Amino acid sequence: MSDTSRRTFLKATGAVAAVACADRLDAKPLGKPLGLQLYSVRALLAKDFDGTLVKVRADGYTVVEAAGYFDRTAADFRKAMDAAGMRCVSTHHTLSVLETELDKWIEYGHTLGLEYIVCSSSGGMHRDPAAKGAPTLDDWRWIAGEFNRIGEKVKAAGMTFGVHNHTPELATIDGVPVYDELLRLTDPKLVVFEMDAGWVYASGHNPVDYLTKTPERFPLMHVKDMIRQPDGKELMTVLGKGSIDYGPVMRAATGLKYYFVEQEAFEMEPIEELKLNAEYMHNLSV
Repeated sequence: MSDTSRRTFLKATGAVAAVACADRLDAKPLGKPLGLQLYSVRALLAKDFDGTLVKVRADGYTVVEAAGYFDRTAADFRKAMDAAGMRCVSTHHTLSVLETELDKWIEYGHTLGLEYIVCSSSGGMHRDPAAKGAPTLDDWRWIAGEFNRIGEKVKAAGMTFGVHNHTPELATIDGVPVYDELLRLTDPKLVVFEMDAGWVYASGHNPVDYLTKTPERFPLMHVKDMIRQPDGKELMTVLGKGSIDYGPVMRAATGLKYYFVEQEAFEMEPIEELKLNAEYMHNLSV
């Protein structure tokens, strides 16, 4: 092969490889954009915000959910997202923050282009601020009312309000499952749910059970994997190495619009493990 022909061949094959790489990055596992909850890279973002977003995008993630804004204005946060080639479609705030600063974060969300504002945690709130201990069933019913109130305001602002779970929402109090009560008492027109499938599993429940009953209530999901330890605690791990089979979960999630991979602890370099998570989602068959 002549030098000219060789150069032409290398250019052509290089272009094909580049296109293939781009197609891989922009592919939509399960027909939906590959999402990441940015809490997964919170330590990296604090050190190198823009550079970390670029690395996340290189792993194939195209949409993200924020968990803190790292002292950036909405315009600066949006600019960094645009530069990395990603969209921030959802964000997390605790109930205590939404109770006191909702207008501020709605305005921030408009600039960012959010579709969802999500309550990350009720923070053990009580109807009576002086109360101590875990919330009672009446407290949870009051919290459901607050979700409706917040959801109405978020909807009027052109976004959707969602509720994320940890394990307290999956407790049973006086024979009543708290999660069932939240689903029953919240208005579907005002409040949706972001199922954290990992914490549902850790609480001893099967995500499929809830997704099958009311899939339309769950347009959002956190995807994480865990290994149950002998002491009963859960160890975070890369998707596919833990105890959760996401095939049945995703088949049941017929109302899903966005899912966000979330890994809260790592054994290796986070960006490398997030790449493995992305590959798992690409290879997941439902």
